[in-house]
Amino acid sequence: MRATELLMEEHRGIERMLDVVEELGRRMAAGQAVEPGDPERALGFLSGFADKCHHAKEEGQLFPALVAAGLSQEGGPVGVMLAEHVQGRGHIAAMREALQAGDGGAFAGAAHAYVALLRQHIQKEDQILYPMAEARLQAQDAALVAAYDALEKEVTGPGGHEAYHRLLEELVERYL
Repeated sequence: MRATELLMEEHRGIERMLDVVEELGRRMAAGQAVEPGDPERALGFLSGFADKCHHAKEEGQLFPALVAAGLSQEGGPVGVMLAEHVQGRGHIAAMREALQAGDGGAFAGAAHAYVALLRQHIQKEDQILYPMAEARLQAQDAALVAAYDALEKEVTGPGGHEAYHRLLEELVERYL
C-alpha cells in the first residue's frame, strides 16, 4: 500500500470516531447519559491515534518530504495543514476541560468545532495534499511507508494500532 493510501485508510477510522464524538456531545448537551469514561476514551483515541500517530506521520515524514520536493512550509497546503493540527489540539484541550468541569454543553461546543475542522481538514488532505504527494514523492514512497511503520511501533507499541481499532469499534457499536 502506498504512503498516502495508508494515511487515507487512517482517515476513515478517524472519521468514524468523529461521528462518535459528535454523538457524545449531542447526548451530553441534552443531558442524556453516556457510559462513564467513554468521552475520555474517545479523546484518548483522538489524541493518541489521530494526533500522536497519524498527524505525527504527516508532520515528521510526509510534510518534510513535500517541503524538500519544493512545496512551501509557510502558507500553502503544508502550512495550512500544520496550522489546523494545532487548532485541533486546542479543541481537544477544550473538550478535556469541559469534561473536568462537568459541562456537557461546553463539551458539545468544542466537539462540534473539532469535528467540523477535522472533516474539512481530511477532505483537503485526501483531495488536494495527498495527490500532490503522490505526484512528487513516488521515489520516496517505500521509505515513507517504512518510516510510518517505525513511528507507529514507537508511539503505540506492539498491538497498539489494533487496540485503537477495537476501541473505535466498541464506541461505534455503542453510540452509532
